[in-house]
Parts: sequence; structure tokens; C-alpha cells
Amino acid sequence: MKKQVVFIHGGDSFTQKEDFLQHLRTAPLRSLPGEESPLRWTQTLAADLGEEYEVFMPSMPNKQNADFREWSIWFERHFEYLRDGAVLVGWSLGGMFLAKYLSEKQTPFTVGRLFLLAAPCGQYSSPDGNDCGNFQFDPVILTNLNQHVKNIEVWHSEDDFVVDFADAKKYQTSLPEATFKGFIDKNHFLTPTFPEFLESIKKAR
Repeated sequence: MKKQVVFIHGGDSFTQKEDFLQHLRTAPLRSLPGEESPLRWTQTLAADLGEEYEVFMPSMPNKQNADFREWSIWFERHFEYLRDGAVLVGWSLGGMFLAKYLSEKQTPFTVGRLFLLAAPCGQYSSPDGNDCGNFQFDPVILTNLNQHVKNIEVWHSEDDFVVDFADAKKYQTSLPEATFKGFIDKNHFLTPTFPEFLESIKKAR
């Protein structure tokens, strides 16, 4: 039977609507004609893991201004396809989402391993208003996460220019039994390849 991996991508979330509107007015445009999109390891994750793996990469709703409740509904829609031992991977806001969701609720399947990659933690602020909206949580609830998921890994790079390395330290404090893996040169894990992660996934049981 194939090993299941569920990858939850990142996104933006604004508490104040005006902050989001200002973001739309000023954010750089992407994927314009003639521009090449940079290669990311997430684009080749399923192929790199191979046929022994069943990889779910749901497109979460409204990622430009995400809502935790909407993401929860969409995440739960996938539960009927997931089996005990599924590996959950949350990158950036996706990691924050999984940390909060799994602290507040239990899934009908056991989570084999949880990876939180470059994830914001707890209460968050940003000068441009991109403050993670209703994905924010009181770190105290992470005590429940420890009870719901036995194998947790927190990965972060010191040169992350999106989510401060201090957020990883918050997870490390609140999840003392989790495995912590720090890097110095992986930025926000926006890299073409990520061999260390592939190796860890393949070792996960």
C-alpha cells in the first residue's frame, strides 16, 4: 500500500480588509508573459518521491487572503481518502494552519508524522498587515498538538526573510518533544531542490 503524504502550501491572510486591498495595489505582479517562473522543489515532490507514494497537494481556498475556517472545511473534505499513518506537511501559512487545526481537533486517521516548515507561530504581526489573520493562535494550545500527534518535526532556516527564525524557537519551546532542524542558508525553503526533506520523508514511518 502506498505511503500517503499531504502537503499544505502557504498563503497570505489579512485581519483588516483595507490592508489586503493595499497589498493588491502594491504587490509585484507574477507570471507575466515572457517571465520564467522559478523552479521549486514542491513542483517535483510527487515525482521525486516516486510510485511508492501517494501525494496530495490540495489547492487551498483563496490563498491571497486565506481564512482558517475555509481551509479547515477544504482540508476535511480530503479525510475520506486518508489512512492511518499519513504524513502531513505544512509549509509557511500551511504549517501554521496544521499546527492550529491539529491542536484544536483530531483527525479520523492517525498522523504518522507532521512536518512544520518555515511556519509562523502564535500571535503574528506584520508592517504591511499580512498578519496571518485568523490563523493566529495562543501557543498554549500546542500542548494539545503534542497529545494528538506523536511525531513532529519543526524545520526553519536562520536566513528566512518571510518568517523569522524566532518563530521556530517558539515551536521548540512549546513542543519540547518535537524534532527541531535548523539551517543557515535555506531561506523560506524557496529552493529548486530539497534533498534533506525528501530523505526525511522516505525515512518517516
